[in-house]
Formats: sequence, structure tokens, C-alpha cells
Amino acid sequence: MGAPTDLSVQLYSVRTPLASDFAGTLSRLRQIGFTRVEPFGMLDFAAQLKAGLADNGFSAPTTHQSLVDVDLDRVFSAAAELGIGTVIHPFTPPDQWTSRQDVERVAALLNTAAGKAAEHGVRVAYHNHDWELRLMLDGTTSLEVLAGLVDPAVVLEVDTYWAAVGGQDVPELLGRLGDRVIALHLKDGPLTGVTADQLPLGSGDLPAAEILAAATALEVPVIEFDQYAGDIFQGVAAAYEYATGTLGFAR
Repeated sequence: MGAPTDLSVQLYSVRTPLASDFAGTLSRLRQIGFTRVEPFGMLDFAAQLKAGLADNGFSAPTTHQSLVDVDLDRVFSAAAELGIGTVIHPFTPPDQWTSRQDVERVAALLNTAAGKAAEHGVRVAYHNHDWELRLMLDGTTSLEVLAGLVDPAVVLEVDTYWAAVGGQDVPELLGRLGDRVIALHLKDGPLTGVTADQLPLGSGDLPAAEILAAATALEVPVIEFDQYAGDIFQGVAAAYEYATGTLGFAR
């Protein structure tokens, strides 16, 4: 990682309070110290996001939004209007990663989307789970095969927890992927894949400092929980404090 940069937080982490109090949830994240957020399901929340970002002084450099069976012009025009520079395809099921032909189809989806995104001044990225790292094709992870097939304009957001659950040494993986990785999901916990066991950054088995040192092109570090057994705002705040107090991110 280069110079300290502002943390983002994936709004999926706080999806339950967000559903009942969108504005209040964003306000609480701002009170913790965040200045950036990463929305999910952007098209579903575009109007609320526009108001919420402005009201809290947030920027949203990245968002999760499926690029399957949607109007791509609508996706990328909405992103551009919200000031979002990178739209991240968040999920492709594991049964679509079992052969090179499968990965080629995912690459074709991303390449088509990237061409359309460029018309709106936006770029496309892919976000992994564990299976893209667990499934190997001729000795190479499926995610790395994908990275070799997509257009250079397509970048990656590596979910560090899921990469580790998939059996990877995450710093080594990031070294191999190089400057394709512009965003990280930073989370922690025992590497069992049981999301309810996830912990605030710095409390589990992931080597956060080594991971960040390997992410040489990092633009957007994103705190995230898939689930959390405690109070989610306390968990997010603990992750923020570790990242800013120990890892050197800007407050």
C-alpha cells in the first residue's frame, strides 16, 4: 500500500439497520469516521444514496451491482450520476467456474460491460468469493485465469477473507495479481467460511499488514462484514479503529 488513504465501508455490512433507517444508518457510519461508502444493489437504492451521500459528505468510489440481466446503460449512467467510478460485479455462482469455458463466459460478460461502462466514464471490476480461488484450472486459480482473459480496463476487488477461505496465501495472491487489484474487502475471523464467526479487522487469522503491503495499486480499502454476532456498529467501529490506529489509514 502506498500513502494512507481513506477507508470505505461496504453498506451490506449494515443492511439490516439500513433497511429500517437508511438516513440514520449512514449518519452513524459518518460519526464513526468514514468518509466513503461502498453501496450494494445500487439501482435499488439510487435515490436514497443520492441524498444520503450529499447529506453526510460521503463519496462512493465503488459500488456492487450485478451486471447480469440488467440494462447496462441504466447501471452506468446511475453510477456516473452518483460519482461512482467503479461498478463491481459481486457474484457469479460456483458452478460457473468449473472449466476454462466457464471462465471465458464470465470474462466475456465483464468485457462487454466494460465497453459500455467506458461510454459513461466508468470502469468495471470483479469481486471474488472462495470458489474462484479454490477451483483450479491447469494449476492456476480460476480468478487468475479470469484476470488473464479480461480486457486490461477490467480491475479486481479482492475479498481477502474469502480468498483465504479458498486456501490462498493472500499476500502471495495479491503479488501475482499485481496492479489489477484496486480494491480490497478487509474483514477478519477464523477462516472457516462460517460468516457468523467473522470478527473486526485485526481480531482474527488474516495478516492485515502483510496483505496491505502486497496491495501495491490499492485505491479503495473497504471494511466489510458478511455477518457479525455482536452489534454491527460496534464491530464496524472496532475495525475502523484498528485500521486507523494500527494500520495507518487516514482518519
